[in-house]
Amino acid sequence: MASVSYQIANLLEKMQSSDKDFRFMATNDLMTELQNDSIKLDDDSERKVVKMLLKLLEDKNGEVQNLAVKCLGPLVNKVKEFQVETIVENLCSNMISEKEQLRDISSIGLKTVISELPQAPGGLSGNICKHITSRLTTAIERQEDVSVQLEALDIVADLLARFGNVLSSFHGSILTALFPQLESPRQAVRKRSIAALSNLVLSCNSLLYAKLIDHLKIGLCNPNNNSMQTRTYIHCVAAVCRQSGHRFGEHIETFIPHIQQYIQTDDDELREFCLQAFESFVNRCPKEITPHIAMVTELCLKYITHDPNYNYDEDYENDGVMDTIDGDDDEDEDENDEYSDDDDMSWKVRRSAAKCLESIITSRHEMLPEFYKVLSPALIARFKEREENVKSDIFHAYIALLKQTKSSVSVSIDPDSMEQETPVYLLQQQVPGIVKAVSVQMREKSIKTRQDCFSLLKELCTVLPGSLTAHIGELIPGIQYSLGEKNSSSNMKIDALSFIYCLLTTHRPPVFHPYIDVLLPPVINAVGDNFYKITAEALNVLQEMVKVIRPLNAPCSFDFTPFTNQIYSCTLVRLKATDIDQEVKERAISTMGQIICNLGDYLRKELDMCFPLFLDRLRNEITRLTTVKALTNIAGSPLSISLPIIDDAIPILGSFLRKNQRALKLSTLSLLDCLIKNYNASFNFVLLQHVTVELPPLLDESDLHIAQWTLVILKSIAEYYPKALHNISKTILPDVMNLVRSPLLQGAALASMLDFFKALVKCKIPGCGYDELLHLLLQPVLLNGNQIIHKQAYYSLAKCVAAITTVCSNKALPVVQKFIYDIKNANNDSHHIFGLLIIGEIGRNIDLTAAGNLESDIIESFSHISEEIKSAASYALGSIAIGNLRQYLPIILKEIENQPKRQYLLLHSLKEIITCLSASADGTQQLLPYVPAIWKQLFRHCECAEEGTRNVVAECLGKLTLIDPANLLIKLQESLSSPSPLMRTTVVTAVKFTISDQPQTIDPLLRQCIGQFLNTLQDPDVNVRRVALIAFNSAAHNKPSLIRDLLDTILPQLYSETKVKKDLIREVEMGPFKHVVDDGLDIRKAAFECMYTLLDSCVDRIDIFEFLNQVESGLKDHYDIKMLTYLMAARLSQICPGAVLQRLDRLVEPLRVTCTMKVKANSVKQEYEKQDELKRSAMRAVAALLTIPDADKNPHLHEFVTQIKTSPDLQPIFESIQKDSNGSHHDYLMDQS
Repeated sequence: MASVSYQIANLLEKMQSSDKDFRFMATNDLMTELQNDSIKLDDDSERKVVKMLLKLLEDKNGEVQNLAVKCLGPLVNKVKEFQVETIVENLCSNMISEKEQLRDISSIGLKTVISELPQAPGGLSGNICKHITSRLTTAIERQEDVSVQLEALDIVADLLARFGNVLSSFHGSILTALFPQLESPRQAVRKRSIAALSNLVLSCNSLLYAKLIDHLKIGLCNPNNNSMQTRTYIHCVAAVCRQSGHRFGEHIETFIPHIQQYIQTDDDELREFCLQAFESFVNRCPKEITPHIAMVTELCLKYITHDPNYNYDEDYENDGVMDTIDGDDDEDEDENDEYSDDDDMSWKVRRSAAKCLESIITSRHEMLPEFYKVLSPALIARFKEREENVKSDIFHAYIALLKQTKSSVSVSIDPDSMEQETPVYLLQQQVPGIVKAVSVQMREKSIKTRQDCFSLLKELCTVLPGSLTAHIGELIPGIQYSLGEKNSSSNMKIDALSFIYCLLTTHRPPVFHPYIDVLLPPVINAVGDNFYKITAEALNVLQEMVKVIRPLNAPCSFDFTPFTNQIYSCTLVRLKATDIDQEVKERAISTMGQIICNLGDYLRKELDMCFPLFLDRLRNEITRLTTVKALTNIAGSPLSISLPIIDDAIPILGSFLRKNQRALKLSTLSLLDCLIKNYNASFNFVLLQHVTVELPPLLDESDLHIAQWTLVILKSIAEYYPKALHNISKTILPDVMNLVRSPLLQGAALASMLDFFKALVKCKIPGCGYDELLHLLLQPVLLNGNQIIHKQAYYSLAKCVAAITTVCSNKALPVVQKFIYDIKNANNDSHHIFGLLIIGEIGRNIDLTAAGNLESDIIESFSHISEEIKSAASYALGSIAIGNLRQYLPIILKEIENQPKRQYLLLHSLKEIITCLSASADGTQQLLPYVPAIWKQLFRHCECAEEGTRNVVAECLGKLTLIDPANLLIKLQESLSSPSPLMRTTVVTAVKFTISDQPQTIDPLLRQCIGQFLNTLQDPDVNVRRVALIAFNSAAHNKPSLIRDLLDTILPQLYSETKVKKDLIREVEMGPFKHVVDDGLDIRKAAFECMYTLLDSCVDRIDIFEFLNQVESGLKDHYDIKMLTYLMAARLSQICPGAVLQRLDRLVEPLRVTCTMKVKANSVKQEYEKQDELKRSAMRAVAALLTIPDADKNPHLHEFVTQIKTSPDLQPIFESIQKDSNGSHHDYLMDQS
């Protein structure tokens, strides 16, 4: 402490020096000290430092003054409140000083202090802010000195923005002080008063808000207003709405008629403010402005063409003549000069109209088809706008329209339903007009205009790939113009190249072949550019162009040979260079890889120089990953390019498998697999040793993707070079067996494991024949009695046994006979289960009718006491039937009919058959003749009392319907009219299984009748309604286009199911206690799940405010439903923040109730855990609400967050949630499985 005091005293002494340089350096050193977090000042030092800095604010030297002001920022958080008050008192007094320089420096000082004050409510910040505000409010009212007034207004606006809630006691006096300033003759005063008022409305109470609104109403209605006053009031209305849309909505009807009236006045500045007001209404009051959208759109379309001083027709009559790119530039400039009249304000009107249209487009998803009919042609016609900034806004409005279309394409459009009213269809019709208008603008001098053209065309390519197929020729001159040296900046070239890349990737190669000779030279020039970003982008384009000039996946007659050498040469220069940017190095490697892959057979002589460079880059840590990917490309080429570097590359690639870089391992494994398959003649035993020795550690369950690729390589080695695996039983198989026993092995990794075993058993390697492998696979279950194996491992091991048995089919019968014996004489359940699974898996691929009365042996296990054995027997029976349908399916159907006690297990066998065979075209054909018999049998069990049985029946019916939709869907429809609610439940559940996220032949038929199935939402039986909601949820999640057009009728029924129904609540007596049972909980939960799904797929078809009403009631419901609605609140805050902001007051209260709820003292542990999880979820929702712009300024939410932060229980939970959400950018997605 003493040393700090001494140091500070030393600096203070120098600050009093007569030499300004000494004063400057000492102040600078003090600044450095104050920025040090660990510094602590004693009372005396504080007082001296504050006094000295305040003195230096009046220093004669400007630089010293500026530094002294900067020191105030860090000082505020280092000194006690009394000293901060001294600083503030002094600065406020100086604000009204006679000296202008002192006033300016003091206002900067106050702004610095305010920005550095901690934002915690109350305490230091609160007292200081109140002190400043009381002084400045009087300064605002002093009209004689405008500069003081302006600074005071500025500071008050800052204070209100940061500490509005703290200053609630001053809100009234601030408002009173600001009202007269709206009438000030000085424009700057009026503007800053509006800024302060707009910040005030964020935190003021309802009474003051109403007072402000009334003042604005009276001001607007005053017939004696001059145009300046009218402009001020409209500007203020727009600013207030922008900051408080959620509160402004109810007053909107009062202001619209006045603004509508004033916009007709012949005053361009007034029109600009009117349009800005409409824009803020559209953005911040989406519900309330809805009835007026048509009127606002009409006004925008009228004023976007408002240019009284210019005649566009003359300009565009000459369009046809202007074929040359470089026209007579000087003449154009003179012509434009005639019209750029300084007094012409009409461009501001057009700009405001364009921005307002953009707001309408971005906030009204539901009007997209209408926009394409009305707005799109009008915007295209205005691409010719003469003012650069206005033109940019028009382009941005059109880009917004395309972006909205892109989001609607991703959720709703089915390839088979291109109706004439869809946005995509309407856009397709307008592409020629867009290209015609844009191609003219692509040759403008303005770089900004050309960049906007490229942005628009890229967006168009993304929304409608292939849409520019017929127009490439029209766009080429504009692309050339922007890539030419004379007319470009670096950014312009990058944008042009980026557009070419987008064009190449979204259109078919033959489209470009007539233009390659024109497109290629400027791209090759760009590859040689000095600026690394241009080079990198050009190499990216060149890589794509190589695929275009010679596509390898389709026959092509285009003669690419004239371009081969120049493409290769320009890329080689960049590949050789070592002193270039990392991005260029990587792009050069990738591009050269593509060139050799597609054109290598015409570059045989040149490749001798190129491959050593690849080897060099492979050894370099920075470029090795990119090189591996490029070599994979070359190795996979159908041109069979010779690779002279294999002998040198393989040891390096082997070493990569040891590196702790996952992406490198995966890419290396992929390359090695490609090399082993396509270049096996180049390999020898010694070379492959470099690879095989690295593989065992990769066979680990901790990374199944790497394990899968390792198995793929082992399979390739077994197929192409089995000698390399001579020692496999000692080196690799132990790790393979560990992986087989893993409970995580499934999916693609398991499929690769089966392929590996099939390849291995074919190799006939000593020690790895069929019998040895069989013994190895049976050992974990049959011979290791003490070892506990996970249930999943039984399935994996059984599949592996079946895989090797399928290859050696002559061994199948003896093995099956052995396992039938084991089943009958099993010592324990695990042997019994394992035997059944192996028989089932072998029976899937091999007909086992020769094994005798196999089905009887399996059906006997249905009587076993163990549920797991019954389940395995059911699986085995279904599996052997897949191997011989004709033999076993009739037996299963007969058993279902005759054995009611075994019905559930037999239906599971049937489900196994249907699921497996319906997955492939061949299986479907096998199953088709048996469909009527199966259907008939299933229908007998639709009304089974057990829900589990009905669910299995429903799944089977649904999957059968997919096989023969034309005949079976009608039968399901007919059953909807059944008097039995159980039948209706089963039928609606069956429909759920016909809906998948992939296109199916049933889709057009389902689209016609889905409404009939969903009508069961009105069914009198609560269970039927519940399964109807589940089916609806499935459709909304997997195929939203099925239900989008039905939402108007379905949503009211859906919302009615979210209500608590008293007739479904009953009281159950349990001994001395009474327990309340809510039979409606499941159906409410299903309804809220549907609502959540609709947010992702059909948000544009929902009235979001009606939706929020249901969310609001859900926040007060049962635990399960609260959890769902918290997720929904978080999701809504992302996708429609404006609407949520308007309802924030009503959403906060139930969240507060949950977070402050106390668990009863005698509750069990589970109740405490449940309540904690509920609070955590509620606070996640609060954290998400805080991400909405301006939400933190809402008084209710602000007060609630303050309450959380001051609560010792809630504060640590909330902090950890905020940290998590900042780190991982939550998408608030619910598991839909």
